[in-house]
Amino acid sequence: MTKMRTGEAFLPADEYGRSLPKLSANLLVRSIEKSRQFVLGANIRYWDNDFAALSILGIDFMLHADHAFDHHPLYAYLTSNIERGIGAELRILGLDPDQVEAQAKSAGARVVQPTKDFPHGWREVTVLDPDGYIWTVGLPIPAME
Repeated sequence: MTKMRTGEAFLPADEYGRSLPKLSANLLVRSIEKSRQFVLGANIRYWDNDFAALSILGIDFMLHADHAFDHHPLYAYLTSNIERGIGAELRILGLDPDQVEAQAKSAGARVVQPTKDFPHGWREVTVLDPDGYIWTVGLPIPAME
């Protein structure tokens, strides 16, 4: 694994790994810096050129730069310019979709589905991040009585 980090990580890798919940996400990205700027209001616990530990609404997830996977079998796919993330949608209930849409536009992300109310009870927006990951975020629409 190629590391570009200077200095020490915020936690030893094994300690961080054991602290993760039973289900977590790790997105492989071309640039931690670009993704860090995009990620929808996340609390950034730690980031460097190789790795970022983030939390959205108390849900921990990770970003790893492609170069950190240069000894992994996935590396050939990562360098092939294929679109990433298509077919997997990251859904987060509890973020304001109007704010997220504005933030996504200012970060240069593509808005796939502009903010609107949906019959399934969410006001949501769907955006594509710089690496092609699909994020749908929204808030519940109050029930009509």
